[in-house]
Amino acid sequence: MGSAGGKMSKQALEKSYLLGRAIAERDCVLVTGGCPGLPFAASKGAKDANGFVIGISPGIDLREHVELYKSPTEYMDVLIFTGSGLMGREVIGVRSCDIIIIVGGRSGTLGEFCIAYDEGKPIGVLVGTGGITERLPDIVESIKKETGSEIIYDDEPYSLVDRTLSVYERVKNNPRRYDASG
Repeated sequence: MGSAGGKMSKQALEKSYLLGRAIAERDCVLVTGGCPGLPFAASKGAKDANGFVIGISPGIDLREHVELYKSPTEYMDVLIFTGSGLMGREVIGVRSCDIIIIVGGRSGTLGEFCIAYDEGKPIGVLVGTGGITERLPDIVESIKKETGSEIIYDDEPYSLVDRTLSVYERVKNNPRRYDASG
């Protein structure tokens, strides 16, 4: 989950590409918002490593995906049209994943983070990619809510994927994982 628009540094784009490669090289499926920017760079990285990529589109069909949302179709094996708009797509995207990794990000990525956090999912944060990744430690501190979510901060894409996979393997059968009451 990450920035589709706005300012993106060359470093953030490179790290996103490597993140996609790392995910594919560990035989995991990459799920993105099917959008440009950092998710697109991750999709390219995954496809270059022969990975499988699913795009969750806010559009109701291909025309809306491309024309209204100005989103690409390249580097995706499956494109799911939700017709839910940008915010509706966030819930579907997060719930389609076992692990969430945050890269850069603005308000949409923050929304995805909050959904994943409330649902107790393992969350990786790719440090050094700008956007909300720089503010998440303060946000989490101010939330003061235990959800069972474990957050891993790392500035190296391969290490981040390995560390979040380790957390997932440890907690995947924990029933508390999805208990966000409180």
